[in-house]
Amino acid sequence: MVVDLYTDGACSGNPGPGGWGWVAKDGRSGSGGETNTTNQRMEVRAVLEGLRAVDGPVNVISDSTYVVKCFNDRWFEGWLQRGWKNAQKKPVANRDLWEPLISLYLKREEELTFTWVKGHSGDEFNDIADQLAVAARDEQISLLAGAAAQGLGEAVAVPWPKEHSIWLTGQGALDRETRPRLDGEIAKLASGDLLVSGLRRGVELEGAEIALRRGVELAVVLPFSNPAADWPSEHKGRFEVARRRASWVVTLAGDEAKPGQAVQERDRWMSEAVVGAIIVGNPDLSAELTQAGLSVIAIDPAPIPDS
Repeated sequence: MVVDLYTDGACSGNPGPGGWGWVAKDGRSGSGGETNTTNQRMEVRAVLEGLRAVDGPVNVISDSTYVVKCFNDRWFEGWLQRGWKNAQKKPVANRDLWEPLISLYLKREEELTFTWVKGHSGDEFNDIADQLAVAARDEQISLLAGAAAQGLGEAVAVPWPKEHSIWLTGQGALDRETRPRLDGEIAKLASGDLLVSGLRRGVELEGAEIALRRGVELAVVLPFSNPAADWPSEHKGRFEVARRRASWVVTLAGDEAKPGQAVQERDRWMSEAVVGAIIVGNPDLSAELTQAGLSVIAIDPAPIPDS
């Protein structure tokens, strides 16, 4: 008898606190969460934990194309052939979860199938799996809030190789003088270097777009979950494109009601997460970070000559 196993993941922010859940039609279920994770990680984790708990023939039913296509379109075969590199020759994301799941699948391939279901479409058991994942996520949010209230909140770990990371920041927008200078500095980055940006309108967003056009890997650090919520549609669309194309996205727990303070906290975190910085139009910050030991490239507008 084939067991229908429904799985789902949930996350607040990406990354942020998240949860996973699975439920079988025979009544068995499970759930859990992580304090700093992503939605895709939770989708994969739900399947892994469900298959670890349910033996025999299983039909995994998920609303994640990321999960279902990995097996039905056999993405994993290319990953294994390329030594855990994707089609773009970059390391496969979430390998620490995919590797045990794919190993389990290969041992049970003849008895496992995967079916996609549209999320939030009225499927009873998909909704139950979603409820389990959301409840586990909310528990993580409560735990983090309680820890923060007691001054016990853990610092967010730096997910990228710090020794190759360059922070891009600055004031205002790029102009005809500073834009080509920034483009030139980004072009000089060594192979393997990555640019870290907060995607604020102006220097940070435009610089991130330059990096992506030049094939430089991008990391994004946000002060809270949706800083572009009230932006004009054009800038909001550019923000979303850059965030989606980033190799890493870190979302800090800043107070959305106090954006200035949240950005200051983000900048303090950023200064500890990189080894260098490209700073446009902010000589005070350039001096501060140089004194702190970072390798700083300062791009300041040319002084206006005396008349």
